[in-house]
Amino acid sequence: MWRLLVDEAAGAAWNMAADEAMLLSHVAGETPPTLRFYAWDPSAVSLGYFQRSDEEIDRAACARQGIEVVRRLTGGRAVLHEMEVTYSLVVRETAPYIPSGVTASYLYFSRGITAGLTGLGVDAKMQEPGPAGRSDGRIAHSAACFDAPSHYELTVGGRKIVGSAQVRKNGILLQHGSILLRFCPERMTSVMRFEDDAARMKMASELSRRATGLSEVLGRSVGFDEVVKAVYLGMEKQCGLKFIQGRWTQAELEKTQGFANHKYCKDEWNLRR
Repeated sequence: MWRLLVDEAAGAAWNMAADEAMLLSHVAGETPPTLRFYAWDPSAVSLGYFQRSDEEIDRAACARQGIEVVRRLTGGRAVLHEMEVTYSLVVRETAPYIPSGVTASYLYFSRGITAGLTGLGVDAKMQEPGPAGRSDGRIAHSAACFDAPSHYELTVGGRKIVGSAQVRKNGILLQHGSILLRFCPERMTSVMRFEDDAARMKMASELSRRATGLSEVLGRSVGFDEVVKAVYLGMEKQCGLKFIQGRWTQAELEKTQGFANHKYCKDEWNLRR
């Protein structure tokens, strides 16, 4: 039995702190495996754990636009979080239904998300593994996550619509990702570093061909609650999981507040690379 959490929109530090608190509570055996959905207010850029902040993200541009900057526990490239549904999940690596290995577990959960998007009428496909070192056959990549799909991430018509990342700590798998409701490449490139405006415009044009959102695909406005319901029902159907609406424990809330105040709002963490 899995716990389902659906949160109100929150700031970057709180959202990343909550994911870590959820992970550690499951490590301690205090909570069941959990699927969480959330949103961001204000908008934020999350950096991959290994990403160099000043080389790839224009923090001054973020500040001018009121966009927060935070570093994730997971790897990968930068994501601008605003017009999306974000999901995160924690489960023991040794759970009998979880395939061993990062790629196999990505495939397992991607099938569930695909089933959910199919229920919305979206013809989503999983990106199949390609030659080593190349995720999609293209050469030029940017600092942006939605530049190109990785193995088993979801695309529509070849354009990425869901981006995910995973980390494993103390035998627990944490995966989180962004399901795009709408995609504005100009917004993404406005917070990235480029040599000049011509390079910025060129990348915005590239991103418009490489990523898209559910509203663009379906030709109508798609809401947060609609996507949440479709995705968890899709995961129940495809992955054989059962979700029960739950709530945060007091211990998790206290951990979250501590991480938000002392880690995820601090330059020592967010700008460490």
